[in-house]
Parts: sequence; C-alpha cells; structure tokens
Amino acid sequence: MHTFSDDLLGQHDATALAAMIRGGDVSADEVLQATLARARKAEPFIHGLVTPIPDPGSVTLPGASSSARTSPGIFAGVPTVIKDNTDVKRFPTTHGTAAIRPRLAEKTSPVARQLLAQGLVCFGKSTLPEFGFNATTEPAHDTPTRNPWNLNYSTGASSGGSAALVAAGVIPIAHANDGGGSIRIPAACCGLVGLKPTRGRLIDNDAAKSLPVNIVSDGVVTRSVRDTANFYHGAESYFRNPKLPPVGKVEGPSSRPLTIGLVMDSINGHRTDAATREAVETTARALEDLGHRIIPMDVPVAASFPDDFARYWGMLAFGVRSNGKWLIHPSFDKSRLDGLTRGLDKAFRREFYKLPGTLWRLHRSYQHYAGAMTNYDAVLTPVLGHTTPEIGYLSPTVDFDTLFERLTRYVSFTPLANATGAPALALPANLDGHNLPVSIQLMGRHGEERTLLELAFALEDTMDWPSMIQDNLQVVTGSAS
Repeated sequence: MHTFSDDLLGQHDATALAAMIRGGDVSADEVLQATLARARKAEPFIHGLVTPIPDPGSVTLPGASSSARTSPGIFAGVPTVIKDNTDVKRFPTTHGTAAIRPRLAEKTSPVARQLLAQGLVCFGKSTLPEFGFNATTEPAHDTPTRNPWNLNYSTGASSGGSAALVAAGVIPIAHANDGGGSIRIPAACCGLVGLKPTRGRLIDNDAAKSLPVNIVSDGVVTRSVRDTANFYHGAESYFRNPKLPPVGKVEGPSSRPLTIGLVMDSINGHRTDAATREAVETTARALEDLGHRIIPMDVPVAASFPDDFARYWGMLAFGVRSNGKWLIHPSFDKSRLDGLTRGLDKAFRREFYKLPGTLWRLHRSYQHYAGAMTNYDAVLTPVLGHTTPEIGYLSPTVDFDTLFERLTRYVSFTPLANATGAPALALPANLDGHNLPVSIQLMGRHGEERTLLELAFALEDTMDWPSMIQDNLQVVTGSAS
C-alpha cells in the first residue's frame, strides 16, 4: 500500500517540497495538512507512529510553532518525524518499551536540534523495537510496524517506523539512528536511501557519548539520494566536526574511477542467500560499467568480531536492565522488559569477564578497518544476510536462543561500520519474489561520505531501482483489514 496521489505532495522528495515552499507555490501549512491526511490513511495499515496524528487544522503543533515551520533551512517547512528514542520537547519518549511510563521531554536533544535546524517540522515520533535492540519493529507490547511494500513483512529496525512512513509516501525524510544497522536495515527493507555517517559527523547525544565504544550515529532515511546529500550538507551549516573532511554539497556522480572491494559472505560463516547475492552482483556489474574496478576482498576485521559485537550488544541490554531507573527514567520496571532484552542481559552475565578484551578489540577495529581500506575507495557488500522476513520471524516473543540465531544470520554485515566508525550506505537494487526491495551496502573510508554519495548518485541514474509507484501497488483508499 501507499499514499502517493495527485495531491500537492505528489511524488516529491524533501528537496522539491522545500523548493515549492520557498517559491510560494504552496505554503508550509498546506504541506503539513496534506501530510497529516496521508498519515491518517497509512497508519491503520503500517503503524509507524507512536504519537497521535495531530488535527490538521491546528495552527500550532507540539514541538513545531508557526515560526519554526517557516524558519530558514534547506528543508524549511517539510514535515518529518523523530525516532522515539530521541527527545523532542513536549513530545513523549518511550524508547519502544513497556518498561517505562511515557513522559514529555523537557528539552530537545542535541541531534534533534541539528536536524530541526534545517527547517524540518516534527509532527510526531516514530516506532522502534525495545531500546532499538531488535532488527524488526515489533514491540512485544504493541502493534507491529508493517512494510508498505508487503504488509505481511517486517520494516526492519530499529528505525522501522521512520522507514515505513517514508516508503508509504507520508513524508519524504525521517530521522533515524544506527547502533548496529538501524538506519541501513530499515532502509534496505523499505527500498530507501540510508546513510550511517562517520562517527562524529553529526552531534552526539549524551547516551552515545557515554558508551565505552560509541557505536551510535544519527541520520535520516529518504527516497532520493539528493535528499540524503542535502541533509548532510545542511547539517554542516549547524555543526561541522573539524576532525573530519567536510561532506560539502554533493550534487551528482564523480567521473573519478574508483577501486571498490567486493564482500559477498559475512565473517560469521553464513552464506548470503541467492536473491541478495543477485542484487550485489547486479550492482557490481553496474559499477564496472561506470568505469570502476571491482576486486573481491576479505572482510576487513578480525575473526573474533561477531562474538565481540554480540557481547557488546548484550552489555547494552545488561546496562538497561540493571540501571534503567537512573539511565532512562525513575518509572523503569525491569519486569516489563521483552524476551530479547532479558535474553541478551542473561547471555552477557555469563560472559561478563570477557568484556575487557572485547572492548580492546572493538576499539582496535578502527585501525584494522582503516588499514584494510588503504588500497580501496569503497567496499560493496550486502546489507543483510538474507531477504526481509515475515512479521513474527524476529519477534521478541520467539524463544531467545532461536531468535538470537536468526538475528546473527540476518544482521551479519552492518555492525562492522558501527564498531569501526566508518560510513556506510544502504541503497535499493531490485525486488524479490514477495515484492520486497533487496538492497546493497557501500562502505567507505573514514570521513568519505562524499565518495559514497557520488557513487549513490551514479547508481540512482544507472540502475532501475524499485519504485513504490507501480501498477500492482494501489493507493490506499479503504480501511485496514
């Protein structure tokens, strides 16, 4: 299902809508009202929001005053949502869990301020799994978020609500963040562009800065490469990390021939499935046709990495369960945590004595990766080990041992960029037999988002990326069944 129609939003991306608002073709309020109308159509089907849809006739929305809707910025007046693990003043923050009572944030988080400074209008908060730990947006206590391409399937996670709303045409751009693939996985499942930037590219939130190894980066999911490129260009006008080369304004592909490594199977020993391999091979041929050199390479990380990252994942769950009242909110009730969080916590407790070595190796992964990339400009990999699963396959209600095995087979390529801090970009490539997008990942050298975006522009121009607007996908007009 989708909500694209001949209303004033049409099929426009955020860049086009912002230009229309600046030019006076439409007003920011008209765009907002059209967006909320689409949200009312989509939400019974996809459930991408955790906050109520506001009255479209409201003059002032929570977190977005009239002046904010017309403020300067590259996306001034374009509606968006913020993921519900990030504070926006006067909106509740629930972290996707039943373990805390929803509370209204007293202030807007630093990274949300950087995003909204581009003129984006936050009208709601998007869904995620509990504390972002899962690779599907199916909170045990709430309705699952469904994939607009096929409602029986997952949107991925943890930025699943944002991805569903963008793919369905409700909004063109949405906030996402990524601690193990949570920008790239939902982008891959929903046929979107999702760039996890280099560590430190955007402002860190307090939670990210407190981690012993900062694996979390914020960003956006979009339907066009130019929206993603414009977002990072606009974000630099608010804050630019002087330790990184600027992204600058990327407007198209580069003619420079590149050397691109090719990784087809993950380090954890699980072979990538046929549909995903085909997507990567198709992309590799397209890159070769563009004049780039494709060379198979080994995964640029130590063999211990999968176990180390899994242990770190468990450490995060242990921290939440043990210190939730202090870290998150005084109302935290650990008895209401889902099965995945409890299982990760229990697994970590069995191996907590291995943590010092784990942290040392994860810190060292930065150097391993940087050294391996000396002779490569980028690396082409799958985003995921296999195609998008059905709703329920990765549910936190599944037995933990079964669920953990499924997750390690599925999420086998994305965590490397989180530990190493490298930039990584998910892009659509084709459709599988269930009418679901299959995507590829491009990883780059530290600070080289510009190279990835130039490659993305070239692939967007060259490849026939799957589109939601097809004859067999009808605009939703009825109610959800």
